[in-house]
Amino acid sequence: MTSRLTPLAAALLLLAGCAVTPRYQVPDTALPAGYKEVPAAAEGWLPAAPADALDRGPWWTLFGDETLNTLAAQVEVSNQNVAAAVAAYAQSQSLVKEARASFFPSVSLSGGATRSGGGARTSTGNTYQVGLGASWEAPLWGKLEAGVDTATATAQASEADLASARLSAQAALATNYFSLREADAEIDVVTRTVEGFTRSQTITQNRYDAGIAPKSDLLQAQTQLANAQADLATLKRQRAVLEHAIAVLVGKAPSQFSLPPAAWQMTVPAVPLVVPSELLQRRPDIAGAERSVASANAQIGIARSAYFPSLSLSGSYGQQSSAASQLFNASQNLWSLGVSVAQTIFDAGATRARVEGAEASRDAAVARYRQTTLAALGAVEDQLSLVRMLAEQSPLRQQASKAADDTEVQTLNRYRAGQVSYLEVATAQSSALSARRALVQLQVDQQLAAIGLIQAMGGGWHASWK
Repeated sequence: MTSRLTPLAAALLLLAGCAVTPRYQVPDTALPAGYKEVPAAAEGWLPAAPADALDRGPWWTLFGDETLNTLAAQVEVSNQNVAAAVAAYAQSQSLVKEARASFFPSVSLSGGATRSGGGARTSTGNTYQVGLGASWEAPLWGKLEAGVDTATATAQASEADLASARLSAQAALATNYFSLREADAEIDVVTRTVEGFTRSQTITQNRYDAGIAPKSDLLQAQTQLANAQADLATLKRQRAVLEHAIAVLVGKAPSQFSLPPAAWQMTVPAVPLVVPSELLQRRPDIAGAERSVASANAQIGIARSAYFPSLSLSGSYGQQSSAASQLFNASQNLWSLGVSVAQTIFDAGATRARVEGAEASRDAAVARYRQTTLAALGAVEDQLSLVRMLAEQSPLRQQASKAADDTEVQTLNRYRAGQVSYLEVATAQSSALSARRALVQLQVDQQLAAIGLIQAMGGGWHASWK
């Protein structure tokens, strides 16, 4: 029987290289010639394609803050979202190894002993057996290769998810850290303002006691001081919340983490006029979306392989004896070889439905990839626009703050000389405080916009990181 099956098996083995998986190509995307917000980038622009394996480097060091550098290193090893992504990637790699193992035969070892008997006419006896068994499915129609391709692409998508988790945690850390430093700066501004309002209230109190100023001036001064003190309490609460968020990002309980006030490094990395297309290629979400398309494409091959027969080879070798001492004698040998072919004749269109479903899944993955690319382009445009607008506002905010400070000093001097009412003093002081806080907020907004741009581009823009 085995000799008759050999020609059939050989013929089927010749078909092992006939794959039914569609040839994979990275989906086309409608990329612009350059960024709208940076017209100079049009020259030398290259079509983007996922290249997530490129090294990003420690982009947070661009801000020149040693405390941030230390905290970012803790995110890499202690952030639990990153740890979960690392575990998911390790799991996906194990699935690749499992898929590759399907190319090789499965070998098993078995053994046993039984004792049987019956009535008076049936003798009682022992039976011992030991054997090796093996089975192997021939890699026909590219089904097994498609399984490996699916697992590999899924693992690569998981690797991109890991990169996304790291970048997201690092960006969140930097955002919260600089927001905390901005809160420190605002606390300092408002604290000094409270001291100034306290002095103004003392002056007004003295003038009121002397009968020079009306009661309304004193009430206005008290209102200003109370509002400033309330603002100070709000800022301290916001700082505490930011400190708690940083603790969670670095994998610590908020009660076990403290970040004392320190000098604020207001460094804002400059955006180059020409943005290399390689930066867009390095967005991990684009890389992950493209790998999902490749995985879905391979699934089509797995579904199509059900149209064709499957071939399995099996064999066994063993020994059986009624006496344990005779178990390994040559006369007790038993062996078998077999070939099995299976082909679905009728399944009421189930195979066709699975193929159509796989093709639809691939089309959906293509759409998600294109949408991810468009969203990435939009995010970069948004951040470039924000960076430019904030840069334009910076000198104006500085000018406004200086003018408001000068107005406050002059108005207070005029009030002491009895030339203006306290209402004008209160107005000037409120304007000066607002201008100071707006300037501080603009400075942190510039840093946060730089972080957003770095994140939108996949993590960093130094030429050495291409």
